Amino acid sequence: MEKDALYQRIAQTIAWQIKKGVWKIGEKLPSLRTISNENGVSLNTAIQAYYELEKDGFIVSRPKSGYIVSYRPTRLSAPVTTQPAVKFEVEEVADLIAEVYSSLEIADKSITRFSLGMPEDVLLPIAKLNKELIRAMRSLPGNGTRYDETQGNLRLRKDIARFTYCWNGNLTEDDIVTTAGVTNAIALALSVTTKKGDTIAVESPVYFGILQLANSLGLRVLELPTNPATGVDPDALKKVLPQINVCLFISNFSNPMGSCMPDEHKKRIVAMLAEHNIPLIEDDLYGDVFFGSSRPKPCKAFDESGLVLWCGAVSKTLAPGYRVGWIAPGRFKDAIIRQKNIHLISTPALNQEAVANFMENDRYENHLRKLRHELHTNSLHFTQSITNYFPEETKIVTPQGGFMLWVELDKKIDTTKLYYKAMQRNISIAPGRMFTLQDQYNNCMRLSYGQRWSPVIEERLMLLGTIIKESL
Repeated sequence: MEKDALYQRIAQTIAWQIKKGVWKIGEKLPSLRTISNENGVSLNTAIQAYYELEKDGFIVSRPKSGYIVSYRPTRLSAPVTTQPAVKFEVEEVADLIAEVYSSLEIADKSITRFSLGMPEDVLLPIAKLNKELIRAMRSLPGNGTRYDETQGNLRLRKDIARFTYCWNGNLTEDDIVTTAGVTNAIALALSVTTKKGDTIAVESPVYFGILQLANSLGLRVLELPTNPATGVDPDALKKVLPQINVCLFISNFSNPMGSCMPDEHKKRIVAMLAEHNIPLIEDDLYGDVFFGSSRPKPCKAFDESGLVLWCGAVSKTLAPGYRVGWIAPGRFKDAIIRQKNIHLISTPALNQEAVANFMENDRYENHLRKLRHELHTNSLHFTQSITNYFPEETKIVTPQGGFMLWVELDKKIDTTKLYYKAMQRNISIAPGRMFTLQDQYNNCMRLSYGQRWSPVIEERLMLLGTIIKESL
C-alpha cells in the first residue's frame, strides 16, 4: 500500500503541474532515473508513476527521446448513441469499399493509409515469425505439405485454449476449431446458424465485411442503436428479439466505432439470447489490444448454454497475411467441422504451426504488451492532433483499445467526397457510409492509428484537417 501511495503521489504531482502549465505540451519530462533519485524511490516506482500518467493521457513515450507531455484540455466532444432506422436495407456501397481497399492502394507507399485497420509491418515480429516458419517446415510431416486434421493444428488449439485463462474461458483444445482468419470463422458460424432470408442483428455502424458477408448469404440485416463507449444498447436489442434469428457483435473495441461492452451488458445480452434460443456470433478480433489494466471478457465468458460462437484470430496482432483464426462454436462444433471440411478440407499447416510455436514461452504475450503500448501512444497522438488541426465541431470516440478512431464531422461534410479530395493529396480515409446499409454516417469517417507515430503522420493529419476545413 505504501509503494502504491508513492507512485500515485508522484503521478498526481506531475499531473497537477501539467494542468497548471508548469510542463507544457511537447516538453520532455525528467528521466525515470532522475525521478527515482529526486523522490528517493525505486526505479520501478518511477516507472509505475509514468505509466499512470501515460494511461491517463498526460504523457507519451517516444523511442530514444523519453517521456513527452501530451496533455491539453480537449475541446472535442464525443458522438452520441447511434439511432439507425428499424428497417431492412440492402444498399451496400460495394464500389466505394472496393475503391478504398484496392490492392493498388495497399501497395503504393506514397499513400498514408489511415483507412486500413491493421498494424504496420514495423510493429510486428516478422524476423521471429520467419524463423518459426522454417522450424515448422522442418518439424511437420511432409515438411508442412500434408493436410492437417479438419479441426485444426492441435498445438495451436491448445495454445488458444490456454490463452483464455485471462478471462476464465474454461475452454480446452477440443472446444476450438481453427479457421482461415476471423472472416472465415464468421462465415462458418453464419452457415450453421442461419438460412437464406433469416435476420441478423448487428451494431451500427458495423464492419463493412460483415455486411458484405450477410448480403452474399441472402440474410437480412437489422442495425441496432450503439453507444460509442458501451456498444449495443441491450434494451434496443430486447425490443427486436422476435424479429431476429442470430446476433453478430464485435463485443470488444468494435470496428469501426471502438466501443467495448461492459461486463454487465454482455452478461445480460447472453442471458437474454439464451432465453430465446438465439445464437450469438461474437467477433473478438480486437480483444487482446486493450489499453486498460486487463483484457475485457468476451460474451463467451458468460455462455452457459453453448449458444455463443466465439471467433478470433491473430490477423490484427501478429500476422495479417497468415490467415490464422479460430472459433469456439459451443453446441455447433460438429456442424462447424462439417462445414469446414466441405469448404476448406483443412487450414494451412505451416502457418498454424508457426503461430503455435510463437504463442509458447510467453513470446506472444510479450509482443502484445509492446504492441498495446505503442498503439495506445498512437491513439493519444491522434486524439491530440485532431484536437489541434480539425474543425471545432469535430467529435471523436476516445479509444479504449483496438486500432480505430471514429470521427464525426460537421453535417456539411460528406466524407465520401472528402475521401476523393484527400486521395488527391495521397491520404486515404474510410468514409462512414461504408459501415452501414442505410443512408447515414455520411459525415463520419474511420481513421486507423496502426502505423508508427512520426512527424510525417502528424503532418498528414494536419493536412487532412486543412482539407476538411476547406470543404466547409
